[in-house]
Amino acid sequence: MTGKNISKDSKGIGLPARYLMAVMGSIGLAIIYGFKVNVSVAIVAMVNHTAVKQSTLHEIKSENATAITTMDECQHDGLSLNTTKNIVEDGPFVWNEPLQGLILSSYFWGYMVSLLPGGRMAELLSAKWVMNGSVLLNVVASILSPVAAQLHYSLFIVMRFIQGIGGGVTFPAMHVMVAKWAPPNERSVLASIVYAGTALGTVISILLTGILAANFEWVWIFYIEGALCLIWCTAWWIMIEDSPEKQTRFISQEEKNYIMESLGHTKDDNEEKQTLLVPWREVVRSKPFMAILIAHFCSNFGWYMLLIELPTFMNQILKFDMSSNAGLSSMPFLCMWLFTMVLSKTLAIMQGKKWITVTVSRKIGTLFSSFVPMICLIGVSYVGCNRALAVTLMTIGVTCIGGMYSGFLSNHIDIAPNFAGTLVAITNCVATIPGFVVPIFVGKLTHGNQTIGAWRIIFFTTVVLYIIEMLVYTIFGSGEEQPWNKTKPTDEETSDQTLPLKEDVKK
Repeated sequence: MTGKNISKDSKGIGLPARYLMAVMGSIGLAIIYGFKVNVSVAIVAMVNHTAVKQSTLHEIKSENATAITTMDECQHDGLSLNTTKNIVEDGPFVWNEPLQGLILSSYFWGYMVSLLPGGRMAELLSAKWVMNGSVLLNVVASILSPVAAQLHYSLFIVMRFIQGIGGGVTFPAMHVMVAKWAPPNERSVLASIVYAGTALGTVISILLTGILAANFEWVWIFYIEGALCLIWCTAWWIMIEDSPEKQTRFISQEEKNYIMESLGHTKDDNEEKQTLLVPWREVVRSKPFMAILIAHFCSNFGWYMLLIELPTFMNQILKFDMSSNAGLSSMPFLCMWLFTMVLSKTLAIMQGKKWITVTVSRKIGTLFSSFVPMICLIGVSYVGCNRALAVTLMTIGVTCIGGMYSGFLSNHIDIAPNFAGTLVAITNCVATIPGFVVPIFVGKLTHGNQTIGAWRIIFFTTVVLYIIEMLVYTIFGSGEEQPWNKTKPTDEETSDQTLPLKEDVKK
């Protein structure tokens, strides 16, 4: 039986249940990533940039006068128009660059705290409800954010921390869902559909946030985006289950059998998997796993640098106004979403025809996500104030970052599907460090020094990490299932003690 047969046997909706799960999961991650990046755009409208600049001028002493005069080193046609718009867009909060960096990084503190508990909860309890709870937590914190910001910035930071807690459990939960739902030959495609939602969510959030910021008060960014996400929570609750065995709606018996047989499951597998212990010693000694971890960390530095700081770079260096900033900041992520779909399908076809192995497929995806952005960042560092070329290079770079979803980010399921949630929680925990380091790092470097030279240091730091990622993952990465994935469940270990007695009785 093949996947093509199954698509005709789906109940009523004309879409296989495993693809329905992937699409719904993709929308869920889009929502989470929307909340992750919306403050990066909203903060442009929330901050009184005129007051911040005046405050900075008073703070910086005379020896730094050169830096002050170069803050507006890029001049463009129509700049006076954009300057007028920036004054209108000034918000109520006098938050300088270091404080903005602290606010932007606070999301990742909560994100890091919840990763490992979220991974184990998804594996042992219910990945479906872990995912649903994460979105609900983000919705509540989003609706409370405007009041928190108006009371004190520290309360706004708390709301971002809470949203980070919700966001941290999503990748482990969806890794567990993919491991339970995806036949091995469709794993790349289903995983890419799910994780491409991060790019799509970035596009929608940046555009929607930019439109709301330009046409309404900044508070509506949080109210409207929070309320819209309740629709998904209801649909996910009704339509999706943890595994094909539990799914009763929208799935045929043929598809259910196909998924279970392709994964080599028996009826008792679920009970055994719930008691599996993580082989920690083997995990930390595994070269393929450590290659994923290092690649994830290095890649995320570049990913978060562009995800969080791109709107600021567009506004402060390239001098785009709010509406242009939202559109141009989101365009690379739209291209990334399309590229992710095309690359994952292409690699899946090549694997199906036995042209490449899973290992080669993962390394191709990872090279796309590191080598091309590296070259583009080097280019952006030297194009000066050429806005068209800078935007083109950034679009190409962000687009190719989408290769990570077909690369190392799907690799956890290959090497140990039984522990996919825990493994991605571990690597994502380490890879979240750039999430709170990058905003603070950028804030310190650009405080009173919004120059191309300052941003060049940021870009070249990212380039070095990309080189490390390529070398380590190319040498040590693997798509083969590791022996330590097959461990005895705890109840089986205790029952083993009685097995010899039973055999003796038979003798």
